[in-house]
Amino acid sequence: MCALVRSMHADHPARPCVVISDNDKAKGLQRAFVQGVPTVTVDYRAYGHDREAFERALTQNLENYQADVVCLAGFMRILTASFVKRWRGRIVNIHPSLLPKFKGLNTHRRVLEAGERYHGCTVHVVTDELDSGEILGQSHFEVSETDTEQSLAKRVLKLEHELYPAVLRRLVPSMHYSSHAAYETS
Repeated sequence: MCALVRSMHADHPARPCVVISDNDKAKGLQRAFVQGVPTVTVDYRAYGHDREAFERALTQNLENYQADVVCLAGFMRILTASFVKRWRGRIVNIHPSLLPKFKGLNTHRRVLEAGERYHGCTVHVVTDELDSGEILGQSHFEVSETDTEQSLAKRVLKLEHELYPAVLRRLVPSMHYSSHAAYETS
């Protein structure tokens, strides 16, 4: 999220409009505030097991801030089909693997266990199928024999900070919206 916000200046086609988190202790909220971006917390616990009510609150906030694009960054909740339908084609996410391989969690461990030669990250359109939307960009590196889950995580994070802003810069003009980007983080 911070890399995206920092990238949106000068000739970038998007501007950050809000950072939303489901956790009021999320570091991203404080970082966004320092960068002058409005922040909102929508605590999922207040909605119990009613995911759609939680997502209606997310949507209300996104609409209040006139978001055109929703960039997920560390938002570790699976979104319902109705939320995805409402924002169809306008929700993007970054995933720490070279999709379609290693959807879901624990990607670095799974890459090592599978003996993969390459690892990296993918920016994709969010659909109602987990980590299955259109791939908008990927970046990769060669896995070394000395890599661990932690070293892979650090290496992937560096790529994510480069790839996500680059993809958003390319994507926004093709969307024909006024280019207000909102971020959801945990």
